[in-house]
Amino acid sequence: MTAELAFPLAALCGYLAGSIPFGLLLIRAAGLGDIRSIGSGNIGATNVLRTGRKDLALATLLLDSLKAGLVALAFGMVAGREVGFVAGAFAFIGHCYPIWLGFKGGKGVATYAGLLPFVSLPGFYVAAPIWLGLFALTRISSLAALTAAALVPPGAWLLGERNMFIIGGLALLSLFVFWTHRTNLGRLLRGEEPKFGTKKTADPNA
Repeated sequence: MTAELAFPLAALCGYLAGSIPFGLLLIRAAGLGDIRSIGSGNIGATNVLRTGRKDLALATLLLDSLKAGLVALAFGMVAGREVGFVAGAFAFIGHCYPIWLGFKGGKGVATYAGLLPFVSLPGFYVAAPIWLGLFALTRISSLAALTAAALVPPGAWLLGERNMFIIGGLALLSLFVFWTHRTNLGRLLRGEEPKFGTKKTADPNA
């Protein structure tokens, strides 16, 4: 497969895979209504957990992670690591801006995390302990996600990642995570971001 075909095909397939709104589909299949009218209105695993269904939240987390990782793995095996990264990166974009939901999707944390072990193990080795550790200490999901995202590119380089295409791509995705969390970031700076488990009113920007 030539690069002229591989990169756009990877981007298209990745975007379409990322656009699958697993949280929305699982909640509807369980007869719990529309996830967009629950909690923050987000389609991701954190908001699914607000329904009280831990099993559906875990399934959403895994599926949102794997849709980036598996498409990256598939294209990486066929056309190389950089093409695989593009497929996974566009899955991230598809999750955040799904065509099926009027381009209103999730914030991409699980999708970004699911991409890392398939395209950059050093990046994954940075992100996983930072997110888990900070979330355990603070119970603030957005703080853990933003800190992990900020440290992935430099941390991956320090742990041996030397592919500058990958490093640059990780930096762009990390910036994108800050964009999707811009409302959360504002609340964090004001000291108003709620801890996980506290009740919150529906807010499409939350």
